[in-house]
Amino acid sequence: MENAPLSKIDKPPATLRDMVQERMREAIIDGHFKPGERLIERVMCEQLGVSRTVIRETIRYLEAEGLVEYLPHKGPIIARMSWNEARQIYDIRRMLETAAATTCASNMTPQLAGQLQATLAELKQSYGEKSPGTLFRATARFYQVIFEGAGHSVAWEIVQRLNGRISRLRMMTLSSSDRKQPGQAHMKAICDAIVSGEPEAARHAVNRHLDDVTTIAEHLLAAEDLEK
Repeated sequence: MENAPLSKIDKPPATLRDMVQERMREAIIDGHFKPGERLIERVMCEQLGVSRTVIRETIRYLEAEGLVEYLPHKGPIIARMSWNEARQIYDIRRMLETAAATTCASNMTPQLAGQLQATLAELKQSYGEKSPGTLFRATARFYQVIFEGAGHSVAWEIVQRLNGRISRLRMMTLSSSDRKQPGQAHMKAICDAIVSGEPEAARHAVNRHLDDVTTIAEHLLAAEDLEK
């Protein structure tokens, strides 16, 4: 009798470092740690129940994501976000996301449409969750389908490197009452345009979304810059 084949592992188990990184990232994005606040290794070790080695690795990783910075004689702090930095992030997003959305619309197939609509449904459900991490992971999956559908793997790698700072900005704009259109409505418009196979409509939907959030972020961060 032949041995039964081993089932494929769809997702490898998270390491302790991965779990700590995710926990810390979500805490920063959610505002549990404030910009400029010191990260004290001993306190984090006690709170998370892990070694200093894991904490130091996590801090280095978050520094690479732009969420943490080192100050001389002070150590690691939560990185501050300036309007100039945010503007550059939105400019990069606009170039990469409009290109991905238009190409994905041109490449549309029934299978790809099903994948994108499924991630939109997941994203819609995540808006009702209390955990911001759930929303950000669902948003990342939505955009990942668009970039993969466009065949823009290198562009997606760039977006992932910026994802921590993108998520901080997303949290800021989500909590604003000045939005011209709710985030869910923007995501649905982007999805509908791409699934319909209309590249120009997809480009327009992405631009409208980014116009909205960029304006909000500019007002909020420009005001913070003046207060410094």
